[in-house]
Amino acid sequence: MDKLKQIEAFVSVVDKGSLAAAALEEKVTPVMMGRRIDALEKRLGTKLMHRTTRHLTLTEQGSVFLDHCRKLLEQMETAEKSIAEGRHKATGHLVVSTPAAYGRLHVAPHAPTFLAAHPEVQISFNLTDRVVDLVREGYDLGIRIGGAIEPSFVAVRLASNRRVVCASPEYLHRNGMPKTLDDLADHNCLAFNLQGGQQRGWYFQQNGKPVIAKVQGNLDCNDGELLHRWAGEGLGLAWRSTWEIQAQLASGELVTVLDEYALPHYDIMAVYPQQRHLPAKTRFFIDYLKEVYAQPDYWNRAVKKP
Repeated sequence: MDKLKQIEAFVSVVDKGSLAAAALEEKVTPVMMGRRIDALEKRLGTKLMHRTTRHLTLTEQGSVFLDHCRKLLEQMETAEKSIAEGRHKATGHLVVSTPAAYGRLHVAPHAPTFLAAHPEVQISFNLTDRVVDLVREGYDLGIRIGGAIEPSFVAVRLASNRRVVCASPEYLHRNGMPKTLDDLADHNCLAFNLQGGQQRGWYFQQNGKPVIAKVQGNLDCNDGELLHRWAGEGLGLAWRSTWEIQAQLASGELVTVLDEYALPHYDIMAVYPQQRHLPAKTRFFIDYLKEVYAQPDYWNRAVKKP
């Protein structure tokens, strides 16, 4: 027999004053209620109450045990309410991993407004270009840009994005416009070098299939913002995301090349481990970011010049 049902039956019988009244409240028979009390006393090895047809009297042990039972049931009720509220009200500590430059430009700046609307939430950001293990490292949410998503995770698309090759008009005037992927061998390519990174090559689509183009150049680094700046300064070609360079494309400071080879799907996604009930803090923050990114002309005005 369920231990909690036994405890609930004990408290109910004491509160109602009789087995019959408690049974009526619980919608069971008085016999069933009596069996629960008997099972509880047998399990504890002590008499909790003296019962007659007219009176119910607690033993000394029963009085002590009753106080503990009331506290236990109160704590259970508080815990259940807390969980229920957590599904509808954003509370608690939200731990988010996001690519460094993207998080700096498009995630962390929006946190104060979100927190103003949800004051019971605390957010911790880890801005890193390393692909973290969300479960093992204790993250509620990860922001990912393109790439494969593990089957045990849920990915929610936040905004569209592409990876394009770009350069300043000055660089293209000096060095010419690449027409094919083979032309990249004749250009100074600014590569991202973290964990092998883009030095292995840049990814494109050709004839409907993914291909890798080997690149080389006299500058590489592990910081996307620096690559962005170097491209703007005319130092070479860069393979960047549209979320990062959209404002410079709109102003003409940067120009895309080889657009027909660009990867069509390199979207910005919110990723979290599969779970039956997603906490409100996570769900609300994802919805908030989607709303921010959907604002007209957001990507043209949100990115600062390098």
